[in-house]
Amino acid sequence: MVGESYPLGANLAHGGANFSIYSRQGTGVELLFFEDETSDRPSRVFRLDPYTNRTYHYWHIFVPDVEPGQIYAYRIEGPFCPQKGLRFDPSKILLDPYGRRTIVPDNYRRDSGNTSTAMKNMVVDLRSYDWENDRPLRTPSMQTIIYEMHVAGFTRHPNSGVAETKRGTYAGLIEKIPYLRQLGITAVELLPVFQFDAQDCPHGLVNYWGYAPVSFFAPHQAYSSNQHGSGPLDEFRDMVKALHRAGIEVILDVVYNHTAEGDTSGPTFSFKGIDNPTYYILSSDPSRYANFTGTGNTLNGNHCVVRRMILDSLRYWVSEMHVDGFRFDLASILTRDSAGHPLANPPILWDIESDPALAGTKLIAEAWDAAGLYQVGNFIGDSWKEWNGRFRDDARGFFRGDHGALRHFADRIVGSPAVFGAEAREAEQSVNFVTCHDGFTLNDLVSYNYKHNENNLEGNRDGCDDNRSSNYGVEGPTDDPCIEKLRNLQAKNFLAATILSFGVPMITMGDEIRRTQRGNNNAYCQDNEISWMDWSLLEKHADLYRFVRLVAQRRVLRDLGPERERKTLSEMIHSSIRSWHGIKPREPDWSDHSHSMALSVDLHEEGLKVYLALNAWTEPLTFELPDIDVASQGCWRRWIDTSLDSPEDIVEWQCAQPFSGNFYHVGPQSLVVLFAGGPKMA
Repeated sequence: MVGESYPLGANLAHGGANFSIYSRQGTGVELLFFEDETSDRPSRVFRLDPYTNRTYHYWHIFVPDVEPGQIYAYRIEGPFCPQKGLRFDPSKILLDPYGRRTIVPDNYRRDSGNTSTAMKNMVVDLRSYDWENDRPLRTPSMQTIIYEMHVAGFTRHPNSGVAETKRGTYAGLIEKIPYLRQLGITAVELLPVFQFDAQDCPHGLVNYWGYAPVSFFAPHQAYSSNQHGSGPLDEFRDMVKALHRAGIEVILDVVYNHTAEGDTSGPTFSFKGIDNPTYYILSSDPSRYANFTGTGNTLNGNHCVVRRMILDSLRYWVSEMHVDGFRFDLASILTRDSAGHPLANPPILWDIESDPALAGTKLIAEAWDAAGLYQVGNFIGDSWKEWNGRFRDDARGFFRGDHGALRHFADRIVGSPAVFGAEAREAEQSVNFVTCHDGFTLNDLVSYNYKHNENNLEGNRDGCDDNRSSNYGVEGPTDDPCIEKLRNLQAKNFLAATILSFGVPMITMGDEIRRTQRGNNNAYCQDNEISWMDWSLLEKHADLYRFVRLVAQRRVLRDLGPERERKTLSEMIHSSIRSWHGIKPREPDWSDHSHSMALSVDLHEEGLKVYLALNAWTEPLTFELPDIDVASQGCWRRWIDTSLDSPEDIVEWQCAQPFSGNFYHVGPQSLVVLFAGGPKMA
């Protein structure tokens, strides 16, 4: 019955299970067993002896005859002394920080201290799942196109075609893999799938996005169509395995910066009651929490115990759940020490990067936090990719025709050397996007001048006011065919520029069929048709879906052969880009009033020349084309012209038709891609 301090959590062993939990300042620990998730009292209580069941700050016990499915939780005694940062409360039922399965009763209440309504853990057997030789895909970043999506929102709409029992689940997503594969994306980036508290939301609404974690090891229960035993774990793994078979990687949006326990007014269901000053960064007044996240508390990521938990969590999702990468929400938080000060060499980030179990795993940082720390372009580490928020802002400004936007966007197209060029890194350090879950959808970006967040019940005060959007004459939906045509054209411009620019492109769920949130740019609390994928739009906007699919197939400006992988961003730019152009070859106009540019790229490995022209002006422009080697490259062929109606807006690469002449008329507010020479392959 003594047990062992390692490994942490509940782990099955011969004849029973070992339980271990860290609590430095706890004075007493009880392990509770329950008959079922709604039991109002434990069926068995094991009081751990502080002399025999404690090693250093780890409390542990071996319980014979424990089998998978056993429901458990903890109670921990200690001083309740907020002025010293201590918040022990033995009346609270506490979750195991290393619990692999979280049970959320149907009658769960966030603000209730009732045992029957509290979340609990379940013992699971991780060894019983058959991966059928599944292995990580290791898709090179230069060949990656990310699709950011919400597991539930992808299939929850009644018109998804998914059986009602599977809508909004991992199993439902599996049924839509053919759609993702046809679209041409190579990785899905899933909004948080760690167990989160859906009730962590004001005004009685629902936390839909999931940035409210209660566990860093358990998959979210509500996303599983199988609620029994290890059902959520198995269904998640079924999804990963199925995506891998389709050639699609799985990247998780992870939240290691805060938890759903919130500030001093929030509930206690785990870390607060286990060892509050270890797990959280406290303010100069230890009774209060440092809030660098904007959510009430901040995880103490560089404390040795929390560092170990984060690393163990990442290893678990890679080794046991086979995920391919992680996007770290508010990653700059992880550069802060226990006093909240930024560190030059944060231990946790170097731990993650250098961990052999995580080698080859995609690591993507949202390199800022809610307290003003902005590290895009200089995030710590050698292999981290970074969300490039400047690409988003400058692409929006350019296509809207903002004064002075051209020079900035030109830099973004070629991998943002002004942002990332100081480091000897590849272009794929930049993850390029125009939209993400946080903000307008692409349709709304070209349909609204202002946010419309009234349904969030905060008086339309929440959400960003700087959207760099345009409604092109009418706020919201319109029957005006001219406005609608321009909106569709701009959607194509944004998507083509994102996918073809140097870096890793990311598009957001539904942008390829113009999903709308009705102008809501902060739909974190809208678990309804505002946020769900409306599958009827696939027929309505089939031309846009086709456009994205054909652009994704080729990725011309990034498909530079094996030699390309070894070049840094600076080397790649100087060796590949022949010249910038204006309406005349090699005469770009970088003035603030200019709204057009072109660049040509020579791909030596393929003997291919690519010419990209962008015109954000409201009038057509005639571009004189640069010279080509007629003997080896023949003549120019048109691949993309967003000013043309479908199917002429983009053609299959091998079907691009040649045209004669040295000029091309680029329509107003449009993008054109021409090529000459090279293999004419799909």
